[in-house]
Amino acid sequence: MTEARESAGPHARRAPGTPCWVSLMAHGLAATEEFYEALFGWEFRPGPHQFGPYVRALLDGHEVAGIGQLPPDRRLPVAWTPYLASDDVDHTADTVRLCGGTVAVGPLDAAEAGRMAIASDPSGAVFGICQGTAHLGTAISGVPGTPAWNELLTFETESVVKFYETVFGYEEEPLLSAGFDYVTLRVAGHPVAGVHGVGHGLPRDRGSHWLTYFEVADADRTLRQAAELGGRVLRAAHDSEHGRVGTVTDPEGAVFSVIQNPA
Repeated sequence: MTEARESAGPHARRAPGTPCWVSLMAHGLAATEEFYEALFGWEFRPGPHQFGPYVRALLDGHEVAGIGQLPPDRRLPVAWTPYLASDDVDHTADTVRLCGGTVAVGPLDAAEAGRMAIASDPSGAVFGICQGTAHLGTAISGVPGTPAWNELLTFETESVVKFYETVFGYEEEPLLSAGFDYVTLRVAGHPVAGVHGVGHGLPRDRGSHWLTYFEVADADRTLRQAAELGGRVLRAAHDSEHGRVGTVTDPEGAVFSVIQNPA
């Protein structure tokens, strides 16, 4: 496995478009904490509460993710949402609207988390935008229990990639393979996210959506454990060119994938 890496120095800013945080809004905060504590070894401490109960997940004292509680009257889909870095959230939100996307929340100030917004692309996939200040996002990577990759699952890549390129300035790297529609999004030459066109394989009940991968030491064991804890395995662990991967839901139905890097 790779060694732990601090994602940014104490005063560093993520380059625009770089995934900098993942957050989950759930109905039962305490039960959700218990699931991820058992699965990933996370500990929790309170985060900003101006939008309701919210905690930050820590691994060995480093912040790795956030979990908030949905208001009882909001029957929104429970899903992991990646936040993409911006130097100017207000300008980015305006660009989202101009390019056919929607801004559902904000832009607004979120205490020490900086300024943020929640938006969706023209295909309906939800993502966050974050202009960090004191809180600069996920503080560690490369070890089990940390976010490893974010991937947009959509019907086809061409139109939606143009949206993200315009909004965040990504460089596009298509995968030249017959029958496989995949584009890697790069920032300053570094791969930061992927867009996977799955055609009619897109779940009808979810539509286009972002999928977060978490690094684990043993993908098969993690999926078994997730099922034992009340989750559901959607795709069994299997080998890929990037490692052994699988997809699961937590007890409330939030979908995420796990990846075990090659030894």
